[in-house]
Amino acid sequence: MATVNIRQNGPYVVEGDDVRIVDWNGHEYRPPNRASFALCRCGASMNKPFCDGTHSRVGFRASEAAPPNR
Repeated sequence: MATVNIRQNGPYVVEGDDVRIVDWNGHEYRPPNRASFALCRCGASMNKPFCDGTHSRVGFRASEAAPPNR
């Protein structure tokens, strides 16, 4: 099972055993650590699709939090 933790004004942190990252062209990305890795949410990472911490330098602010489940 995989868990995606959304960090406030930061990346999506993915934790899980068997997670694959595949883009729209079918290209698979291999995370540096398969058990836990962060995906860029700000668009400014130099290591896309992975987070490199640039969000803190560019002042990324998420537009809103996800609504609660109903």
